[in-house]
Amino acid sequence: MMTPMVEVKVLDARVHDWGLPAYQTEGAAAVDLFACLDAPLRIEAGAPAVLVPAGIALFMDTDRIAALVLPRSGAGHKRGLVLGNLVGLIDSDYTGGIMISLWNRNPQGEPIVVEPGERVAQLMFVPVIRPELRIVDEHSGSTARGAGGFGSTG
Repeated sequence: MMTPMVEVKVLDARVHDWGLPAYQTEGAAAVDLFACLDAPLRIEAGAPAVLVPAGIALFMDTDRIAALVLPRSGAGHKRGLVLGNLVGLIDSDYTGGIMISLWNRNPQGEPIVVEPGERVAQLMFVPVIRPELRIVDEHSGSTARGAGGFGSTG
């Protein structure tokens, strides 16, 4: 299987110092994204999410992959710092700067301070399948579950 090539354009020169996107271990599924801030950012508990630049832009050159911006597990569990949109989707035809929506999910308490160059999210590339969508009056087949919804399987 041929490995796709993704071009990474550095929009903020500090990324060279903080860390260019790279897989940190042999089994890593994603690369870290850094907060490209000029000063520490205080995110108050329960306040609206804020957009933070990652300092990079991508050119995927194929509609067969997309990128997902995901939270860092430890930041969400230990500090309450999560993504404001839970998961960010970067379509293959978007070539602008990557922005990270950060949110302090804690209902009250101390603000979370994000430092310039802090690893705040991760970027994972995923395959994209774009099936042909056909509008029908009735489905051509059935399943044992049928239309059973939330909680229908116990």
